[in-house]
Amino acid sequence: MQLSLSGAKMAGVSGLRSIMDDVASSTSGTSADEWLNLSVGNPAPIPEAREMWRDALANALAGDFGQVSCRYGPSRGSHVLLETIVDYFRRTYGWSIGPENIVVGPGSQMLCFAAATIFAGPGAQGDRRVVLPMVPDYTGYQGLCMHDGGVVGVPPLVQREGDHRFRYALDHERLRQQSDIGMLLISSPGNPTSRSLSREDLDGLTAEAEKRNIPLVLDHAYGAPFPRIAEVHVEPVLHDNVINCFSASKAGLPGERIGFAIGSPRYMDTLAAFMSNSVLHAPQLAQAGLSRALRGGRLDHVTRTFITPYYSKKKRFAEQLLSELMPSDINWRMHSGVGGMFCWIWVDHDWFDDIVLYGRLKDRRVFVVPGRHFFVDPLSTPGPEGHGTRCFRISLSAEEKVIAEGIQRIAVVLREMRDAASADR
Repeated sequence: MQLSLSGAKMAGVSGLRSIMDDVASSTSGTSADEWLNLSVGNPAPIPEAREMWRDALANALAGDFGQVSCRYGPSRGSHVLLETIVDYFRRTYGWSIGPENIVVGPGSQMLCFAAATIFAGPGAQGDRRVVLPMVPDYTGYQGLCMHDGGVVGVPPLVQREGDHRFRYALDHERLRQQSDIGMLLISSPGNPTSRSLSREDLDGLTAEAEKRNIPLVLDHAYGAPFPRIAEVHVEPVLHDNVINCFSASKAGLPGERIGFAIGSPRYMDTLAAFMSNSVLHAPQLAQAGLSRALRGGRLDHVTRTFITPYYSKKKRFAEQLLSELMPSDINWRMHSGVGGMFCWIWVDHDWFDDIVLYGRLKDRRVFVVPGRHFFVDPLSTPGPEGHGTRCFRISLSAEEKVIAEGIQRIAVVLREMRDAASADR
């Protein structure tokens, strides 16, 4: 079979997707209790969130099915949902927007893919790239461009904090040195680290986008106004060079693939055309359900009362376990996020390798995610030596007993890796 260059790029399996396939094949035909899956990116099964979406979709099915599921709809999004979003953001943030500022898509990742296709790649003035202002960042971004070298990550400044903490900071100077930028793309709060942009960081990125006359795409999949999985310091901003992407996935509805973007009409018109030319429009029953959850205020209530507290509690639980169980004589550090859905761990030893850890934990029926998949070029990432292959991610979506047993096994495997390295010397 002969593939085009774009076909070959898009037909390849990403590193993280191969891990997910490995999880699926390894656990098939076995009891779920036999494995401790700390790699999963699914949102936690919070009962109140599930009930909200079940009610919203059931009401949409009962009241709107004939109008939304039995006919095609507008590529920009259904009129009802667009008007609901306009009203919601006017009330929540005071934004002066209209339907021309919005595009609804089948998930925010599809909207990011559309933006990358529109604003990056070969063009009349040469190749332009998607630049991630700070890696590590969401691994799915690395598959957004249909040509090699189309995504570039800017390494962070690594700041150690105390004995077992560290923090990434944006390297604005290194970002300013990047050339041929077609668009900037960053998640905030971030996956995998849970770090949130500060107001200073956001202002700096916005100024850089404005100076170059390019879009800054802000992915709020974990942030404000929903699901607020982290203690968000900076709310979304409305700016001519900013495309804000929002998603219902981490608020408990990942399977229905529904998200939307808000930005300048000059960007939104091109995104709407992309939707028309590719997928026609987002699923309309899901649009009707999202509209109902937003319009009645229930999504805000569930976010504030159940989703945000749930993840805050799980993060404190995991932090306490790591402090108690991880070997004190191993230089491990957890990223100082502000809440979040994950713990991001750095083991700063030359004997540590994230893929080796993954394999040894798999032998003990534990899954984590090797950190290298969140770096665009992990083997040559500047900063502390080997940093791009000395990190791993654990999820907080699992039950507390799974997290507790998983961290215990991680600690055991780290001791084994350390002792094996000492014996080889």
